[in-house]
Amino acid sequence: MHPLLFEIGWFKLHSYGLLLAVAFLVGIYIALKRAKKVGIDSNLVMDISMVIIISSLVGSRFLYVVFHLEEFKGNYLDIINPFQSTGEFGIGGAIMLGGVILALFSTIFYARIKGFDFLKIADILSPSIAVGTGITRIGCFLNGCCYGKECSLPLGIVFSPESPAGYHFYGKAIHPAQLYSSFGAFVIFFLLLYINRYKIFDGFIFYFFLILYSIHRFIIDFFRYYEEEMVLFTIDEVNFSVNQGITVLFFLMGVTLFIVSYLRRKNKVN
Repeated sequence: MHPLLFEIGWFKLHSYGLLLAVAFLVGIYIALKRAKKVGIDSNLVMDISMVIIISSLVGSRFLYVVFHLEEFKGNYLDIINPFQSTGEFGIGGAIMLGGVILALFSTIFYARIKGFDFLKIADILSPSIAVGTGITRIGCFLNGCCYGKECSLPLGIVFSPESPAGYHFYGKAIHPAQLYSSFGAFVIFFLLLYINRYKIFDGFIFYFFLILYSIHRFIIDFFRYYEEEMVLFTIDEVNFSVNQGITVLFFLMGVTLFIVSYLRRKNKVN
């Protein structure tokens, strides 16, 4: 694994941070290209992208802190201070779905303030979120975070003991859950581009994204390792994570909104 690409004095370039930045840049580029095709102002897309970037970082950090509050006991400033009490530079620890939730509500709120159609923009941005997730998860793999459970299959990977995955599963092969997630996100990206050909109402692509990503994430989480505080409940020794609970809500929201929008369009046509 290559969590640290290079170091100059106090500055360290981490692979996760680099790929997170690449994910945002690629996502914005794709969104701008898609917006241009449907006549949406590129400045609006850039403004919304900034809202999403900031809110997703804050949201993902917030949800992590909520479920790992004990980790910051006595050093609560580490929650937001990049100069950690350990002497390290950077803010480690985030839960992606927290970022998705806050980014979603922030964009809806921003749409109300600026008076633009949220669903039109959501359709534009959904493929960007998918491809960005795919890129970011490669960063997770290189960093050794967001790792999987023990694996006896040939695709199991032994992580460096210096990484979070290798430290927890020292010398043991585990599922490369990050790569599963990355592959699935890229598949969703291409599916959304294909589905876009058949778009029949605003929100069509966004609802499909919610449905596909929810199914994808729900399945991936059976291979992910989670601390006890992130386990929502257990059935017959099978753990269901907090993230899976969130994805169920996303799935139900996506299906419900899709059906409602489809029926509305059908009634208008009739």
